[in-house]
Amino acid sequence: MDGALGDLFSLKGAAAVVTGATGVLGGAMARGLAGAGAKVGILGRRAGRAEEVVSGIEKSGGEALALPADVLDRGELEAARETVIGRWGRLDLLVNAAGGNVPEATVSGDAEIFDLPEDALRRVFELNMLGTVLPSQVFGEVMAREGEGCIVNVSSMAAQKPLSGVIGYSAAKAAVENFTRWMAAELSRKYGAGLRVNAVAPGFFLGEQNRAMLVNEDGSLTERGRKIIEHTPAGRFGEPEELVGTLIWLCSPAARFVTGVVVPVDGGFSAFGGI
Repeated sequence: MDGALGDLFSLKGAAAVVTGATGVLGGAMARGLAGAGAKVGILGRRAGRAEEVVSGIEKSGGEALALPADVLDRGELEAARETVIGRWGRLDLLVNAAGGNVPEATVSGDAEIFDLPEDALRRVFELNMLGTVLPSQVFGEVMAREGEGCIVNVSSMAAQKPLSGVIGYSAAKAAVENFTRWMAAELSRKYGAGLRVNAVAPGFFLGEQNRAMLVNEDGSLTERGRKIIEHTPAGRFGEPEELVGTLIWLCSPAARFVTGVVVPVDGGFSAFGGI
């Protein structure tokens, strides 16, 4: 894009941190931010994978920094924050893409809700809810001091339409959406309208955790995968890169009056009743 319209969606000079950036969706988001001009901190538990993502961004002409850290460890998050500030002198954007499901926190087959293990529910809530809150506290504090910044959380279709069997993850992502709205109001009212918090709610994208549930080894759909496609008007799974446009919009000056919203990127899944 050229001229004023291009500037509206530019992230040139911004410093960003993406948690869960070593995963499929988080990695695509990190690369998208870099492509829009941001310098990106790649935060994830897998140090080697973080370096791979950094290398890919640098080969494409971008700037990135590996930040090995656990989103549930405040000390590691604070160390990552200091690394970012030491390298770039600022922090403008935070994308909370870390999360995922815990198989034991689901009800399937002969299992019953009454037997769901407490520790599994705790783990899935910690990973998704606390794994969003803690980075928002640690990195958001920098933005609050400056009165400028943007946080984008990652929700799920499971938050809006509870999926059969997926109790822990659905409830945890619903909490993320509630936190997104609460944090948006809290930051803007206390620290100024330059601080914004929004979320994206992906539909069904193939990733490391769900591929075996949705696609057979021969590439055909599983029964669950078939039901999902039948209820997705676009008739297919999403591609990770298809999250990038919405993310860049939310992070850019084009969305400077947008806060407290959850944007579905779902091929129409949330709009369709299945009839």
